[in-house]
Amino acid sequence: MSSEQLLDQAGSRVIDLDIEGMTCASCVNRVERRLGKLDGVEASVNLPLESARVSVPADITDDQITAIVAAAGYKATVRSARYPGTPAEDAGLPAGTEFPAGTAAPSLRPRLVVAAVLTVPVFAISMIPAFQFPNWGWVAAILALPVVAWAAWPFHRAAAINARHLASTMDTLVSIGVIAAYSFSVGQLLADPGMTEHPAAEGMGSGGLYFEVASVVTTFLLLGRYLEANAKRKAGDALKALLDLGAKDATVLRGGTEHKIPADQLALGDVIMVRPGEKIAADGVVIDGTSAVDASLVTGESVPVEVGPDSQVTGATINTSGRLLVRATRVGSETTLAQMGRLVSAAQTGKAPIARLADRISAVFVPVVLVIATFTFGAWLIAAAPAVSSDEVRAAFTAAVAVLVIACPCALGLATPVGLLTGTGRGAQLGILIKGPQVLEDTRTVDTILLDKTGTVTTGRLAVDGVQSFGPHSEAEVLRLAGAVENASEHPIARAIAAAALAAERLNNDGAGLHAVSGFRSAPGGGVDGTVDGRLVTAGRTGWLLESGIDPAPAQREALGTAEDSGATAIWVAVDGEIAGIIRLRDTLKPGSAAAVTRLRELGLRPILLTGDNAAVAAQVAAAVGISPDDVYAGVLPEGKVEAVRKLQAAGATVAMAGDGVNDAAALAQADLGIAMGSGTDVAIEAADLTVMGNDLGQVAQAIELSRRTLGTIKTNLFWAFFYNAVGIPVAALGLLNPMIAGAAMAASSVLVVANSLRLRSFGK
Repeated sequence: MSSEQLLDQAGSRVIDLDIEGMTCASCVNRVERRLGKLDGVEASVNLPLESARVSVPADITDDQITAIVAAAGYKATVRSARYPGTPAEDAGLPAGTEFPAGTAAPSLRPRLVVAAVLTVPVFAISMIPAFQFPNWGWVAAILALPVVAWAAWPFHRAAAINARHLASTMDTLVSIGVIAAYSFSVGQLLADPGMTEHPAAEGMGSGGLYFEVASVVTTFLLLGRYLEANAKRKAGDALKALLDLGAKDATVLRGGTEHKIPADQLALGDVIMVRPGEKIAADGVVIDGTSAVDASLVTGESVPVEVGPDSQVTGATINTSGRLLVRATRVGSETTLAQMGRLVSAAQTGKAPIARLADRISAVFVPVVLVIATFTFGAWLIAAAPAVSSDEVRAAFTAAVAVLVIACPCALGLATPVGLLTGTGRGAQLGILIKGPQVLEDTRTVDTILLDKTGTVTTGRLAVDGVQSFGPHSEAEVLRLAGAVENASEHPIARAIAAAALAAERLNNDGAGLHAVSGFRSAPGGGVDGTVDGRLVTAGRTGWLLESGIDPAPAQREALGTAEDSGATAIWVAVDGEIAGIIRLRDTLKPGSAAAVTRLRELGLRPILLTGDNAAVAAQVAAAVGISPDDVYAGVLPEGKVEAVRKLQAAGATVAMAGDGVNDAAALAQADLGIAMGSGTDVAIEAADLTVMGNDLGQVAQAIELSRRTLGTIKTNLFWAFFYNAVGIPVAALGLLNPMIAGAAMAASSVLVVANSLRLRSFGK
């Protein structure tokens, strides 16, 4: 199996194709329908990217798939994708390509220029009597011929290919309309060679020649397609920029010397030296040095993150200050950047459920329009019977051509994929990954969100909340002595106390450090003791103090109980066998959690706090972020989180779940919408529908808002696409629409849909 293929859990392959020649929703529908006729094959075709993602059983070859696409009238090639700076890997995008992969603006530009240059004189001499001269009709025919034949060739070629396969697309409508207008006009000249023998001759005044219609329609449609190509490239710029973020080179230490190598040659365990201003070339762990790392390009968070030994760092982030040595733990296709690229690409290649409506309509749209155009022509002639004049034939012909041109379903085919392309690309820039198009629908319906406390609402790291001293000892002395003895321990509580003590010493004593400890000993789950400045300092829980022969007084025990009832973790500190004080610690709130809860409420969601901690801790956190006491689930075990989701669903709620730990994965999968915090585990991210790469709960609200905005944009696009055709066709059939105006309007509708989608690029700014 090639590197362009992925294995899914069922053992089938997923391959990505580049498809040339697609122009509208009808093309998309036919390719999907042809591929879907093979047993076990599922295909999702993306028009703006001119690509397809196909799930293929193991017994079907790539050649069979490309042959099926060729039989439908298009050219397909299996994509060989590469992330910049990584080994060849399925990225969902061709390496180094621009957007879209197929019909690009540069290939359309010369045809558009030629069409525009020749159309101006054709239009002028056809429509303005002052510019007319003897036999001007033949001059108009000669000038219009390159426009109709060469400039419009992409339309004719696509129409011919589809006709050979007994199919039709928007190109069929354009080609028939343009050829009919030109041929009818030439026929008029041949039938009456003298009709333009004199300037301002009768005939043109009554619409006898349509050279300007054929030319202007071709020019407008080429202009529309040219603008579409440019706009679609902009829609894909976000993902292209994401894939270009990775470092291209890395400096590694091997055998004590520095070697500069391409980033795609990095191996697991390599030690990478990252100087200030350089990008970190792979995910890894800092083994030496301290610095601030700018992760905004990956996580969307603007504040640099302080890192030091044992800190995890992500590839493509920027080292802003000190020199770092990083041991690579993920390289190539396993890096966070590569995973982001795959997620975004999969979402862009997929198809939102709302798009199926457009697909069903496009399957029958073009044949129906051909019937309507024929009926229009016939109806005009019947209405004029029994004496049908040449003017009435011309009016019937004009109405039929206008129907063909106005009905082209370009906007319909672009409405969904361009909106999805832009929305998911903007999400990637903000550190928000939308796993698939279905997620957009899910974000619209959710009404309840479960927030895991630790790591989601809070940092998951304990910090000293306060100190209570007893007897002759001051609070500062209690913290200083406890910090000195705890500094020798690796326990999270010990590290929190030591950090607080060190910060206090540096603040109050001009940068002094913690005092040395001797005779240190510790008991797992109990506490520590050691000698500091000649005094025996004991710190830990009640059991440890009792084992050490220290028995707190009833009033002191009551103070400890009060601290614990408030939701704090409380630690005894004793000096020379006497209780000196209590240190309270709490899991710290993330700075933006309270504001994020408010935003979630504004989005119509009911926030519920879910935690394995006791009720006192849960209530304290809930009050701090503004969650109702009735919406707190405390003391919940990992399996209980799944049950909490099911209970809410059984009560009629549509539930979103936000979490970051291994114990959240099952609940994330059970929820109607799973949201993983990117600071969490791979298991959580894999189980989720949405992933926010940063640590801020506000990104969860932003992710839901972006998803809803993207869905809203797609719906707006579809509405205008349907509305445009629904109104335009009957107006054209009634003879109220000039074919030239119809051509301009059709081109404008496609550009309007793409431009509306591009507004998502400013989301969050």
